[in-house]
Amino acid sequence: MGSAMKLHLLLAALLAAVSSALADSPQAGSPAPGFTGITQDGHAFNLADLVGKKIVLLYFYPKDFTGGCTREACGFRDRLGDLQTNNVAVVGVSHDSVASHKKFADAYQLNFTLVADPDGKISATYDAKMPVLGITRRVSFLIGLDGKIIHVTDALNPQKHFDEMQAAIAGLKKP
Repeated sequence: MGSAMKLHLLLAALLAAVSSALADSPQAGSPAPGFTGITQDGHAFNLADLVGKKIVLLYFYPKDFTGGCTREACGFRDRLGDLQTNNVAVVGVSHDSVASHKKFADAYQLNFTLVADPDGKISATYDAKMPVLGITRRVSFLIGLDGKIIHVTDALNPQKHFDEMQAAIAGLKKP
């Protein structure tokens, strides 16, 4: 078998695995799965502590200090004032360690919670794991005060996450 055919088969298998994972992701209208973890500051985090008090913009990302992930984190940082006026709390999750999250948050003055998921349990709960690579994929969930998912953005481009989440939050304000 030629190398082009092997590459084609590998890409087809990867696409099938990703498509399968996406089919299992929590969808708009379903209850947001609960989870606990440790923040960049070493504090315990429980999603249930925010539900009912805040709208939660929960975003999963692949890796601290990488180009797209840094743009996304800084984008949420820069938009946090507007998000907070709409009663939205931002929570980021990746497979990185607490120490890595602390360095990342300090380096970019991130003003929201990052939760470490080194064993991938939180990512698995939200079907946000990248098959084969063993890291988290970029996917965002907007969780309403009732604990149900309002909107899901599943895209590589951080700007699409900003735009779709902004539109979903604006939609909450309409009567």
